Amino acid sequence: DLFSPFILLFNPMQRRKLLGTGATALTAALGASYLSSCKIRREGEVSQGQSNPKILWRMATSWPHSLDTIYGGAETISERVKALSGGNFEIKPYAAGEIVPGLEVLDAVQAGSVECGHTASYYYIGKNPSFAFGTSVPFGLTAQQQNAWLYEGGGNKALNAVYADFGVLSFPAGNTGAQMGGWFKRKLQGLDSLQGLKMRIPGLGGKVMAQLGVNVQVLPGGEIYLALDRGAIDAAEWTGPYDDEKLGLSRAARFYYYPGWWEPGPTLTALVNQRAWNKLPTDYQQIFKTACFEANLSMLNRYDNLNGAALKRLVSGGTQLVSYDEQILKAAQEAAFQIYADIADRDTSFRELFRQWQGFRQEIYAWNRVNEFSFASYSYNL
Repeated sequence: DLFSPFILLFNPMQRRKLLGTGATALTAALGASYLSSCKIRREGEVSQGQSNPKILWRMATSWPHSLDTIYGGAETISERVKALSGGNFEIKPYAAGEIVPGLEVLDAVQAGSVECGHTASYYYIGKNPSFAFGTSVPFGLTAQQQNAWLYEGGGNKALNAVYADFGVLSFPAGNTGAQMGGWFKRKLQGLDSLQGLKMRIPGLGGKVMAQLGVNVQVLPGGEIYLALDRGAIDAAEWTGPYDDEKLGLSRAARFYYYPGWWEPGPTLTALVNQRAWNKLPTDYQQIFKTACFEANLSMLNRYDNLNGAALKRLVSGGTQLVSYDEQILKAAQEAAFQIYADIADRDTSFRELFRQWQGFRQEIYAWNRVNEFSFASYSYNL
């Protein structure tokens, strides 16, 4: 009993008995010794319980080092995980091609070749078309709408139900904001000019373009410039002015189209091998989630800060801004929703996710039409 020495010490009758034998000092010493031993033991138990193992993960990415903003999403996760864990949990990111090619990150994470990856989920629609919603789909959600759907509207939960078949978890971990509509060597002259055009464009946006007659190519970011410059492709989309400038796309094509109707708010994704995740201490799991959340928001902020100045530089250097005409936009939108309906007819997981996403889209569009669109349509025309 922790207090038994003090019962002896402060009980009057016991104290008188002990005074005659000189036991008061002994009892006090025993009490102090007992308290000291309890303190040492308990502090040792707490320290041992709070000590976490040293863990090093590898993160494969779909990005070259040169794209500092999008590759920076992986670096943000790495830096924050290390800082928040006191250096005990480290994640080393690798650029596309250093471990696996940029379009094979999901395969590497699924196989456990790496513990995690940073990529765009729509690169893998060949495995499951539902993965398109994890990034962006044509005429879909803006960056803020996408975040609302993923975090609060059940979107990421629905996506993880699909990823579970691959033994993988996904976390939103970046967003580029509304993208541009791609670089073209020749100016488009209506729908007919899309026939046979060779264009780099992934995801369901690529399927829509294919429906409109485009010969679609899927290339990682680091290969786009050479393909465009050498004429292997006639057009290409990447992200927006800041990254497109870094890739040198303005030197290979002159006409810069907008809007990027296939990617109004594309999310980048951190993928984690489920077995590796289950081995993490709980606090490491929370640290990883927090780091991904920070990467998601900080990337969007950086792009919004950098893209305007980059666009000015491109235009002053000779780039011609061109808007997609209404004929192309209308045809693309009709083709997009027909594709969604066709895939939903034959794929159960896509159908369930599409219905959930579509319900959210209708509600958020109705709300934003009242608050944000009304403000933007007035203010941006001043």
